[in-house]
Amino acid sequence: MFEKRFKNRLLTQQQAGLYRRPPEVSEREGKYLRICGKKVLNFASNDYLGLSDCAELKERVAENFRKYGTSSSSSRLVSGHYSVISQAEKAYAKHFGYADALFFPSGYQANLAIISTLFEQGDTVIFDKHIHASSVKGMGLSKAEFLGYRHNSMSHLARRLEARKEKQVGVLTESLFSMDGDFLDLESFKELKASYGFLSVIDEAHAFGATGKSGCGVAREAADIGVGTFGKAFGLFGAFALLPKGFKDYLFNFSSPLIYSTTLPEAHAASALDLLDIITTSEDKREHLRRSSRLMKESLIEAGFQVKGDAHILAVEIGEETRAASIAGELFERDIFVFPARYPTVPMGKAILRIGMTALHEEEDVHHLVDALEKAHEKVR
Repeated sequence: MFEKRFKNRLLTQQQAGLYRRPPEVSEREGKYLRICGKKVLNFASNDYLGLSDCAELKERVAENFRKYGTSSSSSRLVSGHYSVISQAEKAYAKHFGYADALFFPSGYQANLAIISTLFEQGDTVIFDKHIHASSVKGMGLSKAEFLGYRHNSMSHLARRLEARKEKQVGVLTESLFSMDGDFLDLESFKELKASYGFLSVIDEAHAFGATGKSGCGVAREAADIGVGTFGKAFGLFGAFALLPKGFKDYLFNFSSPLIYSTTLPEAHAASALDLLDIITTSEDKREHLRRSSRLMKESLIEAGFQVKGDAHILAVEIGEETRAASIAGELFERDIFVFPARYPTVPMGKAILRIGMTALHEEEDVHHLVDALEKAHEKVR
């Protein structure tokens, strides 16, 4: 019975152009991947500063694991509360301008833990409809009332807030949206926060490290809680939550995803401390990323494509799911790897090619992609 259900659902996925089979990557070298024996230029990465292949970082991380070992071997609340982890969390809180910080094994777990723990029955959570799936899952576990507002529409958010002004309200959004690539309307959001006094949780996973002074992102003035990840611009793994005073203690006592998970190893925390030095002094990489991303967007628009995105995430509008996958396949044949984002990652019928720019991309790479995309777009009608 189970096998029949799975087979039928997979067949439906295939027929709808939504079937997913991740390509097996045999090797990575900077901005290139080797897939099925083919070397391809990678535009499907979140390694925004190119640090995951940085020789200096790799050596520091290797030395930290030699020194501290490979596992914490315990949850944080049993014997995994190591001093180097606390030290690193304090350093991150100070760097980003918050009272406290807490590390998590993944960004998904961080959002799940924060939202499911801090909000409960009787609360209202209002969220941008384009937030990450992990935040949506956290809301479902929280038992709070939740209401969406149109993507980045501050007027719609204002109406939602006005209708719930007698309630205890939290608002969930992102500072740089992972698929649309646009920035939060920060000034309008700040005005609404000043007027309604809601608790704001802003996911800066795609902004931290890659944007703002010293890589501090863009939304600190509007965020009560900031969520970041080490797995994108920081070139490592895991995640962190930046918190107001007292929230860390509350999560230690009531957050199931935190309490019942083995904590990240000491070596990770030591590496996170090393990363702060690297991120702080990477303004040259951030500037290169800004320039190459701007060139990519301008070149795509000049070539006639509909493109969204304010920074290093660009969304080329395609529409139909099967067509997006076919164009991505044609690009692969031309030695370029791009992610075709389809439902449910994006709304049905709104498929995109998501282009992830990194500091490793050069001007010639931009022209190569645009030229290849023109040819692929013409072929796939």
